[in-house]
Amino acid sequence: MFLTIKKIPKTNWSSAKPLNLKPKISTFLYLCIGLTLFGLGEGLLLVSSTGASPWSVFAQGISLNIDFSIGTITLFVSIGVLILWIPLKQKPGIGTILNALIIAVMIDICINFVPTPQSNISQTMLAIVAVLTTGLGGGIYLIANLGPGPRDGLMIGLQEVSNFPIAAVRAFLEISVVSAGWYLGGTVGIGTLLFAFGIGPSVALGLFLVNKIFNN
Repeated sequence: MFLTIKKIPKTNWSSAKPLNLKPKISTFLYLCIGLTLFGLGEGLLLVSSTGASPWSVFAQGISLNIDFSIGTITLFVSIGVLILWIPLKQKPGIGTILNALIIAVMIDICINFVPTPQSNISQTMLAIVAVLTTGLGGGIYLIANLGPGPRDGLMIGLQEVSNFPIAAVRAFLEISVVSAGWYLGGTVGIGTLLFAFGIGPSVALGLFLVNKIFNN
């Protein structure tokens, strides 16, 4: 059952270590595919107009209480999350850098070229597709093992310490963050809740599917 997955699976194209500056072409290719899907999902969530992701709500909530922009707060939060990597013994890689670059590009593409659905039902359906797409992309790029993004690295580190399933750890993180953001005044929509409660199972499903396809 994919909800019980506790470890990131390995395939024949997974890197042996995150800090690998000369990965196999297949490893790098799957990393880019995974990050592209991840960014596409994030972008579709924004386009759906059903609410921002939990971490964006968190940044918005903080920005309402101190005199900094949401972008600046997001940067500070990312730095803070990376600092938490140290006691959790997580290691960065080229995927950590590409995470920010590719996802940012995909979000811009979605915003500029994907129209927002007119009906509430269509917007909600798009939000569901967005969460599933993000999870599939997360599964692919995490299995590449070339370094996770700040939040995914925190998820992996906490999973290794707690030994809880990845779906449960990710859900705990997202729900905690969105709760804090909402308390601080951040705006929460149906898409935010779908992401908070659905991203953990979606990432676990992505890991399960990739593992099943390449290891069977």
